[in-house]
Amino acid sequence: MTRHKLDQIDRKILAELQAEGRITNVELSRRVRISAPPCLRRVRALEEAGFIESYHAQLNAKALGLPVTVFAHVSLDSQHDHDLKAFEDLARGWPMVRECYMLNGEVDFILKVVAPDLEVFQRFLTDQLTAAPHVSHVKTSFMIRASKHEPEVPADFLLKQG
Repeated sequence: MTRHKLDQIDRKILAELQAEGRITNVELSRRVRISAPPCLRRVRALEEAGFIESYHAQLNAKALGLPVTVFAHVSLDSQHDHDLKAFEDLARGWPMVRECYMLNGEVDFILKVVAPDLEVFQRFLTDQLTAAPHVSHVKTSFMIRASKHEPEVPADFLLKQG
């Protein structure tokens, strides 16, 4: 990752791409008020510097047959770095686990798990998660509804910096 200092144009580019990842370079350059070739160079530089991690569509899990979302609080019986990394590697390999965060405090990890139904989730819980090495305790909470889901960086923060 190369070192890159963000100016206001870079910040505007990031805000626009975050809001609309499928925007064309021509439209992006119009919105940030620079010509297309330097705009494309800036986007590539932002990608190379690691400010842009990926481009993707946000899909509706429920509409795709995955209506069950569960947050699993996982405690391990060992906090040795290699055991924590081994658990992270396992979590990366479980398709139903969509997010995994290592925490400090009472639990070691929180996982966001999506499933087609409770039976499939229960099998995952008993056959994989609680059976994983060093897992000592799992506490689950089923999502009732999402009141806010904004995984993006706050655009106001992007535009007020610099």
